[in-house]
Amino acid sequence: MAGYAAAAVALFAAPMFLSDFRLNLLAKFLAFAIVALGLDLIWGYTGILSLGHGIFFGIGAYAMAMYLKLEASGGRLPDFMGWSGLKELPLFWQPFSSFGFAVAMGIVMPALLALFLGFFTFRNRIRGVYFTILTQALVIITTTLLVGQQAFTGGTNGVTGFSKILGASLASPDTKRMLYFVTVLVLIAVFVACRYIVGSRFGKVLRAIRDGENRVRFIGYNPAMYQMVIFTLSAAFAGIAGMLFVLHVGIISPSMMGIVPSIEMVLWVAIGGRGTLIGAAMGAVLLNWAKSEFSTSYPEGWTYFLGAMFVIVVVFLPNGLTGLLGKIKLGKKRRVTKNEPTIEYPAM
Repeated sequence: MAGYAAAAVALFAAPMFLSDFRLNLLAKFLAFAIVALGLDLIWGYTGILSLGHGIFFGIGAYAMAMYLKLEASGGRLPDFMGWSGLKELPLFWQPFSSFGFAVAMGIVMPALLALFLGFFTFRNRIRGVYFTILTQALVIITTTLLVGQQAFTGGTNGVTGFSKILGASLASPDTKRMLYFVTVLVLIAVFVACRYIVGSRFGKVLRAIRDGENRVRFIGYNPAMYQMVIFTLSAAFAGIAGMLFVLHVGIISPSMMGIVPSIEMVLWVAIGGRGTLIGAAMGAVLLNWAKSEFSTSYPEGWTYFLGAMFVIVVVFLPNGLTGLLGKIKLGKKRRVTKNEPTIEYPAM
């Protein structure tokens, strides 16, 4: 617990040591960490690999972007709609002029989509690679739809051009710091919720499903129900992360929620440490930080550095970075035990 407290203190103290640019980057990475936590619940603890979490992330992002775009345009027709020939604001856009509605939809819509998908897949016992392929197909369908409906979604350019949130300027350093603190608080709340889930009886059933689904079914549990619930919750977390991402980055487009971003999300969990919540969060932050630093320092060859890091971790560290830390701690403990003096008692 001391380590978690120290990490929380470090996050809250970061604005005192980082520039506005670096702080904004860190805030974006912390939003990614929220996605990783949700993905770790479904993959690390339940054993179901999803390559479609970019969709849930993107839906949350678009929900917030629609609100921000309407506020920036003062309730008038957004610019990209005018360029596409629309004369009136579409009906489904109008409720997003409310911040509360946008936040609610950024959570509810990804959750409902995940519940719909999970209802038909888990009940029919679609597992493993087949479920993974279905989630990838969902990504392709959704991104194609968003690109094709340019008049309503901005097409390949996405939605951007935000200036205010609740009347406050997004360009203001004070607003950026406030949004950073909000992101930290949300990350801590999601982490605590995930810790509670995995430590509860519900979490024990999830691990049992991961290790032997048929055995869980034989002792009277319904694995499909648990899988639907945790998949829905994981999607809701991804939607929350998407909303925070838009606030820090200022744009969302179909390319940010496609197959490649979805695969990257899985890599964050795998490299950080699957089945360890702190590992998933660390993996998201460290990998994206490394990606940013490599691309800045080595603009022509940064992908090779990043690829080499992926290969090294996957081949030599199957349990991720947290697994490596665990081995180091175990090795130190063994050395201490080995060096302890042996007390010999005289024979009676």
